[in-house]
Amino acid sequence: MKKNLIQLILLLFPILSFSQSSVKFIITDAGNKSTLIGATVAVKGTSNGAASDVNGSVTLKVNPTDTVEVSMLGYQKQLIAINNRTQIAVIMQLLSLNLAEVVVVGSRRLGRIKSETTVPVDLINVSQMSLPTGRMDLTSLLNYSAPSLNANKQSGSDGADHVDLATLRGLGPDQTLVLVNGKRRHQTAFVALFGTRGRGNSGTDLNTIPLSAIDHVEILRDGASAQYGSDAIAGVINLVLKKNVKEFSGDVGYAGYYDKKYNPSFTPEFGQYETGKKIDGKTLTFNGNYGVPIGKNDGFVNFSLNVTKAEKTFRQVMDTANLSTTENSLPINVYRRGNGDASSNAVGGFFNLELPMKNKSTVVYGFGGYNTSFSDAFAFSRNYSAKPERFPTDANGNLIYVSDIMHVTSDKSDTFFDPHIQTNINDISFAAGVRGKTHNNWNWDLSNNTGRNDFHFYGDKTFNASLGAGKTNFDDGGFSFLQNTSNLNFTKEIAGIAQGFNLAIGAEYRYEQYNLYAGEVASYKNYDTSGTKATGSQGFPGYQPNDEVKSNRSTGGVYVDAEMDVTKKFLVAAAIRVENYSDFGLTTNFKLSSRYKLTNKLNVRGSVSTGYRAPSLQQINFSSTFTTVQGGKIAEVKIAPNYSPITKAAGIPDLKQEESVNAGLGFTYNPLSNFNITVDGYMVKVKNRVVLSGQFDASDATLDTALTNTLTNLNASLAQFFANAVNTTNTGVDIVMEYRKVTERHTYRAMLAGNIQHMTIDQVNVPNKLNDTEGHRATFLSDREKNFILASAPSTKFALTLEYSTRRITFGTRATYFGKVTLLGYGDDGLGIDPKVPTDADGNVRVRDEYVYGGKLVNDLYLTYKLHKAITICIGADNFLGVHPDLGAVQSAKGWAFNNEPAGPWDAVQMGSNGMRLYARIGFNF
Repeated sequence: MKKNLIQLILLLFPILSFSQSSVKFIITDAGNKSTLIGATVAVKGTSNGAASDVNGSVTLKVNPTDTVEVSMLGYQKQLIAINNRTQIAVIMQLLSLNLAEVVVVGSRRLGRIKSETTVPVDLINVSQMSLPTGRMDLTSLLNYSAPSLNANKQSGSDGADHVDLATLRGLGPDQTLVLVNGKRRHQTAFVALFGTRGRGNSGTDLNTIPLSAIDHVEILRDGASAQYGSDAIAGVINLVLKKNVKEFSGDVGYAGYYDKKYNPSFTPEFGQYETGKKIDGKTLTFNGNYGVPIGKNDGFVNFSLNVTKAEKTFRQVMDTANLSTTENSLPINVYRRGNGDASSNAVGGFFNLELPMKNKSTVVYGFGGYNTSFSDAFAFSRNYSAKPERFPTDANGNLIYVSDIMHVTSDKSDTFFDPHIQTNINDISFAAGVRGKTHNNWNWDLSNNTGRNDFHFYGDKTFNASLGAGKTNFDDGGFSFLQNTSNLNFTKEIAGIAQGFNLAIGAEYRYEQYNLYAGEVASYKNYDTSGTKATGSQGFPGYQPNDEVKSNRSTGGVYVDAEMDVTKKFLVAAAIRVENYSDFGLTTNFKLSSRYKLTNKLNVRGSVSTGYRAPSLQQINFSSTFTTVQGGKIAEVKIAPNYSPITKAAGIPDLKQEESVNAGLGFTYNPLSNFNITVDGYMVKVKNRVVLSGQFDASDATLDTALTNTLTNLNASLAQFFANAVNTTNTGVDIVMEYRKVTERHTYRAMLAGNIQHMTIDQVNVPNKLNDTEGHRATFLSDREKNFILASAPSTKFALTLEYSTRRITFGTRATYFGKVTLLGYGDDGLGIDPKVPTDADGNVRVRDEYVYGGKLVNDLYLTYKLHKAITICIGADNFLGVHPDLGAVQSAKGWAFNNEPAGPWDAVQMGSNGMRLYARIGFNF
C-alpha cells in the first residue's frame, strides 16, 4: 500500500510541476505610462496574490487556466486570463480621469473616446461617487457632480414632493432626453405644477433605476434632436448598466439631518408646528449587485436591487418675536404648520443581459426592471379660525375634534390639521434586442423598449368636510404614461474615404399613451346640500370623471448620421432626422459639428443644430383642481386640458411643438498626462416653449363669461393653462478641470466643475383673445411666472472636490457654490403682476414682493477606510456647516411672508433647506 502511494505521488509530480508556472506582470498607468507601485495582483477565488514593486512588477505562481484580478485604488479593476503566458503587460485606467473612455452618446461611431468627440460629454463613475456622500439617489448625486445639471427637492408642492426632476443648462426637465444603454427611457406620468424646477413639465425620474445597476453616466451637453429625436434640446443623459459577473458589490448606508437652527423639535414648547425628532429625515438604504456568467461565449446576466426608507424632515423659522430686529425671523407660519421633505419608501430591481451567439458576432440582449415607491408629504394647513367650512362639524355646527389628526396650538388660539398627500408610484420597463455584423461589415441593432409609469394619489389624515369626520383616507385617482419604442440602426466604417468615414442610418417608431383616471367619489364630491361646506378631500381633491382622459399618439422617424476624419487632425460630423407625429405632423432637424486637433494636447470643437420637442401627452391632456395660497388667502385653482371648452373660452390655442437653435464652441486641453481641462460655451434659443400660464380670476368681469361661469360652477377661484407662452435664449459656459497624481503610497485628486448661465425672455406669445387689455396680457404670463422661468437654475454653480488617499484611507472635501436666485411672490392682490406688499412699519408704503436667495457655499467632508480588501467604511457630513438658503421674505414686509409657491420659509432653490446631513456607509465587493 505504501509503495503504491509513493508511485502515485511520483506519477502526479510532473503533472503538478507542469500545471503551475511563474508569470511576470508589469503594471503601468495608461495615461503617463509610468509603472504603478502597490497594485495588487491576485488569482481570482484564492488567497494567492502580491503587490507590485518599485518597478511595477509582480511574479506569481499560477495555473495556465487561471484568471487574475489586478486592482489599485483609483484605477479600474481588471480581470486577465493567463492563457499559458509567462509575461503580461497590464495597463491600468484611472476611474474618474479616464481620458480614453469610450462613450456611447455624442457619436454613433464605435470606439469614439470622449476627449475626441465634437461635443462635450461628461463621464461620471457612479460607484466612485455614491459611497462618500449621504445623498443616496442618482438625481442628487448628479446635481453635485455635473456642472450644468440642476435638481432640488420640492416641498409643499403636491406631486412634485414625490419625484425629483433634473434640468440641463437651465432648460426644462422634458427638454433633456434620457437613455439607458443607449435606448430611450420613458418619462414619468407626472406634470410638475410648483417650484422653480420643471414648472409645467414632465420629465424622466432617474431615481427609478437602482444606483447599484449603473456603471457610469454619460451626459451629452449639447442639442441632439437630429441624432436622437424629440426631447434632446438641452442634451442627453445616458445611463450605462453594469456587466460585472461573479462579484457581489454594493453598500449599506444610513443618514440623517441635524439642524438645531430650523428643526422645531428642538423647541417643542413652541407648540405651533408639527415636529419630528432632533435627527430627522433618517434614511436607510441598501444597494446590491451580482452578475452570473451565461454560456460559453462570455454571456452574462447582471442583477441589481435597491431598498430605501426615508423619513420626513421638519423645518420652520422658530424666531417669531424679533421681526424688526433680526434678519432670520419670520411670523408664525399658519399656512404650512407641517413643512419639510416628504417621507419615502422605495424598492427597485433591475437586470442587464447579453448573450452572444456561437460565432460571437451576434448578441441577444435585454435589460429592464421594476420600481415601486410610496411617499407621504404635508399639504397646506387647515386652520379652524380661518376656514371652519373645511372642518367636520356636528348637526349644531360644533367642531368634531379628531385627536389623531387635529392639533390645538400651545396658546389655545386655534385648532388645525395638516392633510397628507400620499403617492404610490409604480415604474416598469423592459428592453430587448439583437445586434450583430453582416458579412460586409455593417453593424446592425434591432430593439424594442417598453416602459410604463403609474402615479397614484391618496389623501390621508384629512376630511371631506361635507361628508363628516368618519372618513379620513381617500383614493384621489392618478395618471399613467406608456411608451413603446422600436429601433433599427446600422453603422459602418467605410474604407477609402479621407482618413476615415463612418455612416449611420436608422429608423424609429414610437407609441405613447396617457391615461388620467378619477378618484373615488368621496374625494371630490360635495355632500352638503346647504353649500356651506368645502368640496372634496382637503389637501388634494380627487380627480373627477370629467378630468378623465385616455389619449395616444405615434411617431415615426428616420435619420442619417455621418462622421469623417478629413485629416488625422480634422473631424466633421453631420446628422439629419425626419420625424412624423400623428398629431403634430412632419419635422426635420439637422446638426453639424466639428473637432480640430491644434496640437496633440489641444482640441477645438464646435456645433450648430436645430431641435424640437413635441408637447407631451401629459401637457395636452392634464386636468386638475388644486389648492394654493395667494395674497394670504387659500384658493382653488383649475388647470384645464388644452382641448377643453374652458381653455378655448380663455382663448388659448392648440399646443404646437417647441423649436430650438443650438450652437456651441469649446476646447479640451490636456497640458499634463494627469490633468485635463474642458471649456464649452453654448447658446440655446427656444421658440414656443410650453409653460403654465398665469392664473385668471373667476371674478374678473372682463373675461369670457363661459370661462368665469364654469369656474364658479366648479367652486374654483382661478384658472391656469398650458400654452406655447414664451421664447427664450440661454447662454452660458461649462468648465471642467480635473487633476490626479498617483505616487508609490499616495493619490491626490482635484476636480473643479462649473456652469455660468444666463437666460432671457425674448418674446411672450400672448393669444389674440387675451391681447385686448394690459391686464390680460400681464396675467397670461405674469412677472411672477416669468421669474420662475428665469430662475430654473442658479446663474452660477461651481463644485470643487479635493481628495487625498493612502493605501487604506481617503480624506475628501467638496465645496459647492450655488449662485443667486431671485423669485417673486404673489403680492397683496394675489396676481403676481408687478407684485407689491405693504411694509410692516407703514401700511401706506409698498415694496416689491421679491425674494432674493443669495449665493451660498455648501461644504462636505468625508473619510473612507478600507477595512478589508472587500469592505470599505465611509463616514462624513454633507453641508457640515449647516448652510441654508436665505429666507423667502421681504425684510421690511415680513407680515407678508409665506406668500410664495410652497407657503414656506423657502422656495425650492439651491441646496435645499434641511441643513447638515450626517451619514455612514459600508461598501462591499466580494
